[in-house]
Amino acid sequence: MTIPRKQLIDLSVTPYYHCVNRCVRRAFLCGEDKLTGKSYEHRRGWISDKIKSLSQVFAIDVAAYAVMSNHYHVVLRVDQDEAIAWSTNEVVHRWNSFFNLPVIISRFLKGKCTTSAELKVVDEIIEKWRGRLMDISWFMRLLNESIARESNKEDGVTGHFWEGRFKSQALLDEQAVIACMAYVDLNPIRADMAKTPEQSDFTSIQERIKTRMTKQHCNLLGFVDMAGCKLEKTKAIPFEHNDYLALVDWSGRAILDNKRGSIPTNTPPILVRLGIDDKDWINHILYFERQFPTVVGNIDKLRKLAEQTSRRWIKGMGCAFSATLKKA
Repeated sequence: MTIPRKQLIDLSVTPYYHCVNRCVRRAFLCGEDKLTGKSYEHRRGWISDKIKSLSQVFAIDVAAYAVMSNHYHVVLRVDQDEAIAWSTNEVVHRWNSFFNLPVIISRFLKGKCTTSAELKVVDEIIEKWRGRLMDISWFMRLLNESIARESNKEDGVTGHFWEGRFKSQALLDEQAVIACMAYVDLNPIRADMAKTPEQSDFTSIQERIKTRMTKQHCNLLGFVDMAGCKLEKTKAIPFEHNDYLALVDWSGRAILDNKRGSIPTNTPPILVRLGIDDKDWINHILYFERQFPTVVGNIDKLRKLAEQTSRRWIKGMGCAFSATLKKA
């Protein structure tokens, strides 16, 4: 049975979520159709540009993304505090980036709404918009609708372009976030579309490497070395940038060489600090979505969430529990 989205996305549990959307009918999102010889590669730019432009308007940061041939991945962090701090005019300006304003809001901006009844309606509308501007479902809706319209127009067809709804995974702790980011960044390597992270086009890892080399500003969520900080309390990924790049490179080499049982001895320091077994790490990188369909975290986090949501079991608890036993 389909789980309601409000149970899958709960900001009181975590601000981090991994979202995936796939095309219907195996339609080409990107790539090249070998039957017709037609290339759809330019659509990768549509998606990566739209993801980043939306993050500039929403109170949602992008931690990682990867655009594949018939689907895309994105790891998002909702900044609820930022949205709450926006002024009334800021909320209106951001919403107006996507939609025309109703007459009553236009009148309000001109100072023509003076009655208490009018001002109450204005407040209700603006607060509704504020909520939507920190809502992952609205973020994904605007992303998917724009890409579907452009793609259908280019293909000369109508109808559904995406599967029914996007898939989401809640990332409950630091280990879940960093594992999910690496899983997303290594998608082209696992699919044999690229040999190294820097050659993985239209991925966050390539963007991070390029901006680091050119010393340009990176529009992605940054890293910060804040040992012991709570995941939900810092507007940054609580890891060292160099550690993450080394981790992705090491993980990619282990996968490419097909040596799941023979991991290099120079395990990255970040795995040691997080107490993650290197073999479990590679296993999670390979089967991240399969092992944890909706929620990712350690066994204690999963048990707590199950209790809060009145569930006996959350799929993924078996994998988390076995990993805990190995560390013990």
